[in-house]
Amino acid sequence: MNTKNINTKKMHIKKLTLIIATALTLQLSGCATTSTTQSGAVGVERKQFLSLVSEKEAEQQSALAYQQTVKDAQSKKILNTDSQETQRVRAIAQRLIAQVGVFRPDAQKWNWEVNVQDSKEVNAYCMAGGKIMVYTGLLDQIKPTDDELAEVMGHEISHALREHTREQMSRAKAQQYGLLAGALAVGVATKYADNAGAALAVGGGLAAVALTLPNSRTAEHEADEMGLELAARAGYNPDAAITLWQKMGAQGGGKPPEFLSTHPADANRIADLKSLIPKVRPLYEKAKVSRAN
Repeated sequence: MNTKNINTKKMHIKKLTLIIATALTLQLSGCATTSTTQSGAVGVERKQFLSLVSEKEAEQQSALAYQQTVKDAQSKKILNTDSQETQRVRAIAQRLIAQVGVFRPDAQKWNWEVNVQDSKEVNAYCMAGGKIMVYTGLLDQIKPTDDELAEVMGHEISHALREHTREQMSRAKAQQYGLLAGALAVGVATKYADNAGAALAVGGGLAAVALTLPNSRTAEHEADEMGLELAARAGYNPDAAITLWQKMGAQGGGKPPEFLSTHPADANRIADLKSLIPKVRPLYEKAKVSRAN
């Protein structure tokens, strides 16, 4: 390749790098942080980075994914196979959903859906827009009381209220923009495309630790806080959050260090919840009296 072609190629790369860097700057500068929910009694007030993905886009993607999950489960005959279990889960969900207005009034109008899927996995989730799924592995292996199950479901509902999925999607987009611009800059500076590829690979790993995982642990903590309050307002004993995570911890199995985990360590989680219970106990006592009358 002659000198003229090399210089032309370098010029094109520099222009592309500038375009991407400029686009990233404009995107991020226009991304004012916001809070998706009111703070509630537990005081969740963190500002969130959301602007790279719209609320509508996150809800649409979640709805499509949930519909496909339901369809697949129906075809395999593993959806809501036990009517008593399904009724129990839906009854608890309805009591929790009735309380979401304290954090987010518009969520009361979401098209909520609640189902139970046969699976050995100890898990449950709530997608954006209120799409809830509880796995039978959670019910069969943990054997939660209604109070404990309410804590699990309140936690998952809180993820949806705080739009944690949308937040992670926005961060992922910002990460992609930044890595691409950085990799191109390395390629231009060193004159080798291989160096750009290496920078992209290394940067991606570091970004996962620096952005994604810490954000996920923060999201887990917020979901614990809000879920505890939702359950208390719905008349479920907040002490059940402690017994729930004690049961979870007793499940055993190897766990990664907390620093590299998206979930807080069980002991830390329990300690945090214990410190919050006094804040929500009056709400529980009030709800218990109200339900008794």
